[in-house]
Amino acid sequence: MLDFPRWKIWAIVLTLIAGTIFALPNLFPEAQVARWPSWLPKKQINLGLDLRGGSHLLLAVDTEAVIKQQVETLEDSVRATLRDTRDANGGRVGYGNFTTGPNSVSFLVRDASDVDAVVEALRGLSQPIGGSFSGQRDIDVSVRDGTRVTARLTEAGVNERKRLAVEQSIEIVRRRIDEMGTREPTIVRQGEDRILVQVPGLKDPGQLKDILGKTAKLEFKLVNTDVPAEDVYAGRVPPGSEILHMQNDPNQKIAVRRRVIISGEELTDAQPSYQQGQPVVSFRFNTAGGKRFGQVTTENTGKPFAIILDNEIISAPRINEPILGGSGIISGGFTVDEANNLAVLLRAGALPAPLQILEERTVGPDLGADSIRAGMIASIIGTIGVLTLMFVTYGRFGLFANAALILNVILILGIMTFLGATLTLPGIAGLVLTIGTAVDANVLIFERIREELRAGRSTLNAVDAGYTEASRAIFDANITNVIAAALMMWFGSGPVKGFAVVLTIGIVTSVFTGVTVCRMFNVLWLKRARPAKLVL
Repeated sequence: MLDFPRWKIWAIVLTLIAGTIFALPNLFPEAQVARWPSWLPKKQINLGLDLRGGSHLLLAVDTEAVIKQQVETLEDSVRATLRDTRDANGGRVGYGNFTTGPNSVSFLVRDASDVDAVVEALRGLSQPIGGSFSGQRDIDVSVRDGTRVTARLTEAGVNERKRLAVEQSIEIVRRRIDEMGTREPTIVRQGEDRILVQVPGLKDPGQLKDILGKTAKLEFKLVNTDVPAEDVYAGRVPPGSEILHMQNDPNQKIAVRRRVIISGEELTDAQPSYQQGQPVVSFRFNTAGGKRFGQVTTENTGKPFAIILDNEIISAPRINEPILGGSGIISGGFTVDEANNLAVLLRAGALPAPLQILEERTVGPDLGADSIRAGMIASIIGTIGVLTLMFVTYGRFGLFANAALILNVILILGIMTFLGATLTLPGIAGLVLTIGTAVDANVLIFERIREELRAGRSTLNAVDAGYTEASRAIFDANITNVIAAALMMWFGSGPVKGFAVVLTIGIVTSVFTGVTVCRMFNVLWLKRARPAKLVL
């Protein structure tokens, strides 16, 4: 335990230097650090919402809208399947009296002999849930009164679609906030259909609400020019069509085909731009989307098509010629900010369901500054108390332990900076706790050395035995602490997770500094001074 070859000493020294270099930027203002040379680390610890201030939103995913959309999709699929289903003579199956329920679609088959063929065809729409071996499917097909066929979303299918909608919403929210250039947002699920969003340092919470409040579902659909204007305003459209209004003029309505030509899911990029001095958004499709867009515009040259965002028509231009380049322009009388936000939304992707803001809270930076000041005072008082006690109790060895304790705090800050971890108010509590418990290892070792000295051992033998025997208990105790901290990180969120992160890093660094670094200090002094008697 007292053998310290030169390579090991250099490895420890380089580790401490690296930790100090990464921790150093946290001692200076961010503006000053930005002017440092490029070869120096400039990264600083990310401060959480409670320390830095920012925006706090609690969102609810409108899962009922997801199910409503799923039923509409089911209706379109059922109609398409019925058009392709043939009776025993090879003719089309006759059906009518189409009705839509909360989670179902039903219709009458005119000829009872065609029911089996219809049911078999509709069952092909059903998909397994949770793998092919689960036995659960998302659609159930049943027959009532001999000729009424009902296709219903199963309970398992509804629950699975809601779960996926929330998970997809969390991912899309994360992408949108990342596009805004914010640092270390907290985005976690709460309950079945709620999302907690905390964005530290965000100065404009209104922009955050605008970005998250839009579904950003982009669709391209053909305009149904066969529907007279009087029928459109009277709400009469044939099956397979729907009425939407213009975004900049809600009183202007247009009938469009319900079938989506191409959707925003096939966009690869969207950027704000200018056309004839007006802000617009330029977009580009992926290969498959560009090919599809070119094919549709070729087949429908001379016809109008609608560019639709969140069920509102942005524009409805006429296709003058085939658009084969896989790119285009969206113009709709945007302001510069509206064009920028729309580009962000399209790049991040569409939400599967609307989000409702249930709770909004803005934390000012003054509160965070007060928290940091209080945490610093507590840390300084705790550190001074521990340093004084160790020096008074253990003398020179206590001085070495104090040096290791200071290096421990520096390493914690350096590692948190390097990993990009977020420091929260509970994290400061974890730091103060780490300072108090970091010297536990030294206390165990020094007390064991005292026992060995009282037993009559020589100085070197007593120190060697103290480190050897106490190290087992130290490692066992800290492994237990790491397991507890890991469980808090895994199952916890927000403040609990912030506390666990600092505690875990502190446990690892305290073992390194308290056992390895402090032992190196003691060994180098013993070999240099060679005291005949050790006073401890």
